[in-house]
Amino acid sequence: MLLIINARVMTMSGPNYPNGYVAADGAKIIGVGRMKDIDKAYAGKGPEDIIIDASGKYVLPGLVDAHCHIGMWEDAVGFEGDDGNEATDPVTPHLRAIDGIYHADRAFTEAREAGVTTVVTGPGSANVIGGQFAALKTYGRRIEEMVIKEPAAMKVAFGENPKTVYNEKKQSPMTRMATAAFLRESLMKTLEYIRKTDEHKKNGEKNDKPGFDFKLESMLKAVSGQIHIKAHAHRADDILTAIRIAREFGLRISIEHGTEGYLISDILAEEKIPVITGPLLTDRSKIELRNQTLRNPGLLAKAGVKTAIMTDHPCVPIQHLLLSAAMAAREGMDEMDALKAITCNAASITEIDDRVGSLEVGKDADIVIFDGHPLDIKLKVVKTIINGKIVFERDSDHQEGSGN
Repeated sequence: MLLIINARVMTMSGPNYPNGYVAADGAKIIGVGRMKDIDKAYAGKGPEDIIIDASGKYVLPGLVDAHCHIGMWEDAVGFEGDDGNEATDPVTPHLRAIDGIYHADRAFTEAREAGVTTVVTGPGSANVIGGQFAALKTYGRRIEEMVIKEPAAMKVAFGENPKTVYNEKKQSPMTRMATAAFLRESLMKTLEYIRKTDEHKKNGEKNDKPGFDFKLESMLKAVSGQIHIKAHAHRADDILTAIRIAREFGLRISIEHGTEGYLISDILAEEKIPVITGPLLTDRSKIELRNQTLRNPGLLAKAGVKTAIMTDHPCVPIQHLLLSAAMAAREGMDEMDALKAITCNAASITEIDDRVGSLEVGKDADIVIFDGHPLDIKLKVVKTIINGKIVFERDSDHQEGSGN
């Protein structure tokens, strides 16, 4: 068992405890609350029990980066390690992030050192349909030990990126109209594929079974609502196109980046469309970022839009996820909203909040101990815990089996 005591516990799902505890048995949280209510069963009697006295320190759930490309673009490698965009075909739903992630990339270590315990990572935005994202822990010997959910989402892209990539190739899609048309065509083909498959199952030989199509098979979970669509869109018009197509086909979507989301925050709130904003700590490197502002996350949250903050690693190195939230708070975002944007909201939008994003009984024991307030730029991560195991520690003040 692992027991953290005398901590300033911020659960992200309920009350905070100025003097509280968190208890974990194996990979799961079994207790959270006030020190004065701590159960005597958490006394740490076994030789393998770990007791951590976190007096004066803040304890939060492990941070969640809701959109990044960690492992897909390897750190300091170049082309050999760039596996995020198969920019040879605008429609590639059959590509799976898990086949392109280098699980031992140095960035995973840096993520743990910064308190990031969960990442949602996948293909880039060169293609109209880029492929399947995966939700991973940042610790494990191989991908299979890291996976929380796979596929976690289907990536689609609007706007400048697919336009630029295929304009350079002198092939479609070179316009926003064509991008939308490619996506609609794929969705319609998938619906027809489902219809023909269902008719064959119902009527047998009376209806021919459709020929196997790997791309359409890969689209089935998204079209049937088993996973959601991550829609890359910066400009307001691209965001609205993504919403329009989602409504046409009954898709569940989140807007990724949403750089101009604050300009249409009322619509996003009305439509109940969540936004994963960022990367925040970059320059306006392309035309569709000309209205970029650090105020965007705060304005969206105040309008009632469920908002998360991403790094888009390697655009912003993943270890700066917390700094991104701190900068959003500096520019007007409520401090709790900023923390939720990299914990419970990030987990909820990416549909993994049954496992991570808050300190609750039954959830994964992913816990971070900070030596100061989490939005203080001077703070340091003291310990990072994933699945009940200490995977990073800056000091060695924990007492194993002490019973104290």
